[in-house]
Amino acid sequence: MLNYCRAELLDENYFHAVFESTKGVAERIRSMSGLTMDGAELVNRTFSTQNPILVLGSLATESEKSEQKGFAHLLVGLFGAVRNPLAHAPKTNWPMSEQDALDILTLVSLIHRKLDRTLKANTAAL
Repeated sequence: MLNYCRAELLDENYFHAVFESTKGVAERIRSMSGLTMDGAELVNRTFSTQNPILVLGSLATESEKSEQKGFAHLLVGLFGAVRNPLAHAPKTNWPMSEQDALDILTLVSLIHRKLDRTLKANTAAL
């Protein structure tokens, strides 16, 4: 995660550190999935439970399907609640405190750890 926002974080530029880290999530999903789309469309296509590109598990149980859906919802929420507003509003309209930045960066870190454990759907036992 830090490779996307290290310089901004070291400068205590929390707005841009968060913005860059969230853009990094989308870039990583594109890289892993081979898709070029963005946002909810990218997430929903990549983490579908019907014809996924990436999976968190085998999707054999309702719990595994629920986790896959929940992760997709979390990603869509990150883009909708954090990345998109930062991308479309001036920095002065979105003050970013250190605490807010740390909380969001913690979530982004969790997302990257989960992405570390995903498998291509054709290599998982679906």
